[in-house]
Amino acid sequence: MRPLLAISTAIDQLNEKIGYVCNLLVLLACLVSAINAMIRYAFSYSSNGWLELQWYMFALLVMFGASYTFRRNEHVRVELLYLYLSERGQLWLDLIGTLFFLIPTCLLLAYLSWPFFMQSYSVNEMSANAGGLLRWPVKLAIPAGFVMLALQGLSEVIKRAAALQGYVTIDAKYERPTQ
Repeated sequence: MRPLLAISTAIDQLNEKIGYVCNLLVLLACLVSAINAMIRYAFSYSSNGWLELQWYMFALLVMFGASYTFRRNEHVRVELLYLYLSERGQLWLDLIGTLFFLIPTCLLLAYLSWPFFMQSYSVNEMSANAGGLLRWPVKLAIPAGFVMLALQGLSEVIKRAAALQGYVTIDAKYERPTQ
């Protein structure tokens, strides 16, 4: 179980770093938006490139922020049943839900979105707007974001399995295994 927990820790650390970048993207998107609005109103000048840059940052934030949010256990839970289960029951529900629903769905969406990216990359797709940006880099964020979410799901499965076997306990706040 120790090698699997090491893999889980590596995935968690990667997603923590991605989360840090996503936090910076929020700030950058706000700054770009504010500067773009000030220039537009002060100088009557605007650029589609800056507007698209905001969209791209938002897309990256959403696609990669999902795995960070899942890692921090700050995602939305809708399960009313979850609250009435014991800690062991919650571990089982998390394990089964992640293993049979989250990971397969993420991998399927990554697989299905890959041709969407590849078609864009193969023609070096550009925005149709004047001054627009390349489109394929942001389209790569779709399969990559789903792969990262699936990897974080794998990390959560490892931690839940280890907790069910008594190797670790799960820190409820940050979902970190503790010895």
